[in-house]
Amino acid sequence: MLQKLRERSQSEAGFTLVELLVVMLIIGLLAAIAIPAFFNQRNKASDASAKESVRTAQTAMETYSTDNGGVYNNPAPTVANLQTIESTVPPVCAAGTPPPNAPCAAVSGISANGYTVTVTSKTGNAFLITRNAGTITYTCTVPSGGDRGGCPTGGNWN
Repeated sequence: MLQKLRERSQSEAGFTLVELLVVMLIIGLLAAIAIPAFFNQRNKASDASAKESVRTAQTAMETYSTDNGGVYNNPAPTVANLQTIESTVPPVCAAGTPPPNAPCAAVSGISANGYTVTVTSKTGNAFLITRNAGTITYTCTVPSGGDRGGCPTGGNWN
């Protein structure tokens, strides 16, 4: 048995340069397929976080209405008001820029019986929940040239 081990260690067997290059080529092709799919999943996860945050903001908005006589505009709520009700509502969005590390929120279209809450993901995709006289719609927008991520084609999510 020791003789066989000595013979094996003395032999010239091994991988040729061509075989090593073929293996490296295969690994490179697999990485070229897997890496873009990985980045798309990260964008979808960021958008899922924004969807969760906009639903939280919606719940805080409904609580705000209950606390103020069943209307949404007396007085008109701000993101800060929603944060006092639910601390996990994201901070206010800076004008015209997507958030760098976390989602941000905005409140608009406030009337006695309606509102729009918007949370923008760090991908730049905005997720909106609009309530208008009891009808609730869920929409999303993708910036020009942006990745759809978690925003379905057609712009409606639920």
